[in-house]
Amino acid sequence: MGVQHISNGSGRQSRRWTRRGILAALGAVPAGAALAGCSSSADASAATDGMGATASVKSATKKATITVTPVSGTKKADFTSPVKVTVTDGTLASVTVAGNDGSALSGTFDDTKTTWTSAKNPYSGTKYTVTAKAQGATDETVATFTTKSPGETFLGYFTPEADSTSGVGMPVSINFTHAVADRAAVQKAITVTAEPEVEIVGHWFSDTRLDFRPETYWAAGTKITLGLRLKDVEGTDGVYGTQSKDVTFHIGREQISTVDLSAKQMVVKRDGATYASYPVSGGDSDHTTWSGIMVISERFKQTRMESSTVGLGDEYDISDVPHAQRLTTSGTFVHGNYWASTSVFGSQNTSHGCVGLHDAKGANDSSVAGYKFYESSMLGDVVIVKNSGEKTVEASNGLNGWNLSWSDWKAGSAV
Repeated sequence: MGVQHISNGSGRQSRRWTRRGILAALGAVPAGAALAGCSSSADASAATDGMGATASVKSATKKATITVTPVSGTKKADFTSPVKVTVTDGTLASVTVAGNDGSALSGTFDDTKTTWTSAKNPYSGTKYTVTAKAQGATDETVATFTTKSPGETFLGYFTPEADSTSGVGMPVSINFTHAVADRAAVQKAITVTAEPEVEIVGHWFSDTRLDFRPETYWAAGTKITLGLRLKDVEGTDGVYGTQSKDVTFHIGREQISTVDLSAKQMVVKRDGATYASYPVSGGDSDHTTWSGIMVISERFKQTRMESSTVGLGDEYDISDVPHAQRLTTSGTFVHGNYWASTSVFGSQNTSHGCVGLHDAKGANDSSVAGYKFYESSMLGDVVIVKNSGEKTVEASNGLNGWNLSWSDWKAGSAV
């Protein structure tokens, strides 16, 4: 039997350690003890806090940044481009754009809701406030800018007058104060609608005149609405419209008068039935009267007529022509005549191109034809002249576009 070995007087029995035993013993050390052997308790705490901060940074959402174009504070912003609002590091929740004139610009978001674009350009000479908010944000972004005013402008003067009542032949005629180069842009900015509804087409007679009409005369009682949206429309380079308004007109009863200068009679029909018949005198062989469809565009109880204004020298100058109603820009009227013998009317064509009816000096005799026809008429009434010996009047000579076929009329549209 072996004798026990006492080591260094420890009183503990000595054991023999194998390699396997050492490894087993190491493997049994608690995890906490192993970690403690690598660092102090203070180091371990710092390591834990560092990992938490890193996780917090990674999970935080960056603050959304909203940008408005034009830039906030701009005093002379361009009015020919839409307003844009964009956001980075987020999406847009809402955008409003309000003008100091009471207008508002609507718009749409893109598919990602990171860009909003106004449907129309801002108006010139207007201060705008843009209010935008990002999704999830508590604060709004507010920006303001003012658009510049155009350097040169144009207007459209329209016929008939707002809230007026006219005859069935009255077109909507617009005369512009500046020549229009971009006819399509200007025409698209103008609408003419009717109740009852009917197709209405515009026709350019020149670069300063645009008329609108249906295929046939307006129906009696029609309500017509003209919409002008010309503000900031560029009619020609650097020249912009200024109007944005709606006006209405009305059509009264239908009155169509037919002048037959072979028979020297005028038959007036109202709403399809014969209303009156008058003997007349038209232009003589040297001064024939225009034939065709004409529309009364001006009315005067009395007016001066001077031959020099129509290229006829000093042949006549009458200061008080009674009951004159203009049919052409060039000077054709249907009017009363007190200086010719009553026997002329219905038997001879003796005028310088106008259609004359027997009348009395002073324009106050209600028994004569000139007075009666004038009193029964209104602006926009149709007067048709036939068998005059003269060619058909130009459609642009007065409000006389009815002399064009519907296909020719539509060919003059720019849209």
